[in-house]
Amino acid sequence: KVLHAIGELRNDYIRPPSLETPTKIDCIGAIDGTHVRAGVTKDVEHSFRGRKAFTTQNVMAAVDFDLRFTYVLAGWEGSAHDATVLADALTRERGLQVPPGKFYLVDAGYGAKPGFLPPFRGVRYHLNEWGNNPVQNDKELFNLRHSSLRVTVERAFGSLKRRFKILDDAKPLFTFPTQVDIVIACCVLHNYALSQGIDEFIIPEVTWTTQPIRTSRQQASDTRAVVDRRLQMAAQMWEDRQLMYAN
Repeated sequence: KVLHAIGELRNDYIRPPSLETPTKIDCIGAIDGTHVRAGVTKDVEHSFRGRKAFTTQNVMAAVDFDLRFTYVLAGWEGSAHDATVLADALTRERGLQVPPGKFYLVDAGYGAKPGFLPPFRGVRYHLNEWGNNPVQNDKELFNLRHSSLRVTVERAFGSLKRRFKILDDAKPLFTFPTQVDIVIACCVLHNYALSQGIDEFIIPEVTWTTQPIRTSRQQASDTRAVVDRRLQMAAQMWEDRQLMYAN
């Protein structure tokens, strides 16, 4: 009953991102998928086996730069391709909506389409690939900015699983529909917790390593500065890509 009651709050706490940003900034968040361990019957296990050694459900989410989930689609089989899950989200009656003129950052697996901006293929991308090596050309610069922004959704998933250990490879003991509901409920509670202020479950952005726990006021100040910087980067990145196409 409690699980279903929390699920009823989904529309109150998992809402589309705010469009109250400067008109120059068209990036409203990032999208990615994560795998959550799933317990299913033997006859469908093969569909739920993807890149993990165990059965999983593929959960797709959109996240804003405040680490809040703005859309969540849970329940897809672990073997489902991310692009397939996104296509389903776009065709659902109350599915993912991309406002005109806006876009989400996605990885290369989702492909390039209106409203979704992936990085350049065959070019350095992940932050750990750069090290002390400087940017060599405009495509590398674009990918570096893209990766620096899209890491937001990875941090959100990491914080979600850090906060709710039931999503962190715990062996499920419920029926699969209940497992799906648990994912949604945890995302609702994650957003509610963030509405009360940043806490120790939010993974620090710097290098993704363990950091000393800071006070809520210090973390809130850090987060606001990070969001402001990301908005500036999103605007510059979009201008860079437009300039590359124009040339």
